[in-house]
Amino acid sequence: MAATPRFRKNAVDGNAVEGSAGEGGAAGEPDRKHPVDETLPPLRMFTSGLQHVAAMYAGVVAPPMIVGPAVGLSAKETAFLMGASLFTAGIATLLQTLGFWRIGARLPFVNGVSFAGVTPMIAIGKDRGHDGIAVIFGAIIVAGLLGFVLAPYFCKLVRFFPPVVTGTVITLIGVSLLPVAFNWSQGGNATADDYGSMTNITMAAVTLLIVLALRKLLRGFLQQIAILLGLVIGTLIAIPAGITDFGALGDADVVGFPTPFHFGAPQFEIAAIISMCIVMLVCMTESTADMLALGKIVGRPADERTIEGGLRADTLGSAISPLFNGFMCSAFAQNIGLVAMTKVRSRFVVAAGGAILVLLGLVPVAASVIALVPLPVLGGAGIVLFGSVAASGIQTLATAALEKGENALIVAAAVGVGLIPIAAPDFYHAFPEDLLVVLDSGISTGCVVAIVLNLAFNHWGRTPDAEPETEAADSEQPKDPMALPVAH
Repeated sequence: MAATPRFRKNAVDGNAVEGSAGEGGAAGEPDRKHPVDETLPPLRMFTSGLQHVAAMYAGVVAPPMIVGPAVGLSAKETAFLMGASLFTAGIATLLQTLGFWRIGARLPFVNGVSFAGVTPMIAIGKDRGHDGIAVIFGAIIVAGLLGFVLAPYFCKLVRFFPPVVTGTVITLIGVSLLPVAFNWSQGGNATADDYGSMTNITMAAVTLLIVLALRKLLRGFLQQIAILLGLVIGTLIAIPAGITDFGALGDADVVGFPTPFHFGAPQFEIAAIISMCIVMLVCMTESTADMLALGKIVGRPADERTIEGGLRADTLGSAISPLFNGFMCSAFAQNIGLVAMTKVRSRFVVAAGGAILVLLGLVPVAASVIALVPLPVLGGAGIVLFGSVAASGIQTLATAALEKGENALIVAAAVGVGLIPIAAPDFYHAFPEDLLVVLDSGISTGCVVAIVLNLAFNHWGRTPDAEPETEAADSEQPKDPMALPVAH
């Protein structure tokens, strides 16, 4: 009897190989698992999930670390916000990866606190203490519910994302994240005396070299967790260098639960609600682009239904988050780079990371262990992670028929506009603050420019047979830019 068709064992390493006719019958059987839906052995599941947590940890705790003091919270209350953000990021990630009904992209998609809302939240709650936080939470709840209602309509924008658009946006995601890695490499705090010191930058460079060496020398599972091993080794080296802070470990509580509405019942103010609804639309745009990018990397292109489910998980997670004192949740693009680099495509690995985030939110002392990783160490690893996202975008652009029509011009204009917030951060300083929510996101502005120009050059006023051959290009899946031969 012929065996059931399946992906062979090395699918776990991200190199899914179909069983041949002699090994398992014809391809395309309905019960064959895609690598996205495969489970790994428990130890691999945990360590790979922990690697995702390590890559996103700083990004999750940074917004509450900034917003807390700005609205007048004490250090202890700010720490509480950070724990709550870890907890709610875990819930949102579980919604995305495991899903239920028509909620969740069911891709290895990580959710966490969105940076897009930091400036508006500070403006809403500045120096208002608990009342400021309550107003912020009320606005996020309304924005999340509005986004949930809009998700079935917003997802239809996917048809406006051919390779010339998706490649541009994926490239911008990677390039936009690189300054974050450079900031971490310098120390993360521009006001600190050692910011940009030779020690910090050397530590980042050492970590980068360690990660590259591990990727080159290791094979199989150890190669997959090269980032995690690099962070551990980098942290150990950083101890004698004097840039590892153990203070948080000693001050952390062993157990803590983010008490619902710890700062009081949510308050609803029209101006705050409008501001956060704009942020929600920005987050939905970026999440759509991230899902398209991730879908290509894992070999399961994101269709309208996938994006609808992903947006519903984003927005539902955001609406629930304030109940546990968390902020708006959105996609974490840096983890897309980790998927591209490690080639581990299982969504259950990221679900394990979500479970770890929930645990960290409930056990602050465990969260403080992750916090031991110095930012320069994280920055060195981040250069590889974020650069791999940009490389994926470039490979997508290679399928976009840039020699046809004005496609190269579309990419040039969209990338140029998208790089403005990175190359010239004060470029829009004279614009109204409400517009800065969109303009300060190079991903959003570049995405809008790419979509509009693609419509203008490739659709409006053209007959069907005159349009560029984007459908054929769309079917070509970009290869993993970090792919290395698998040892057999």
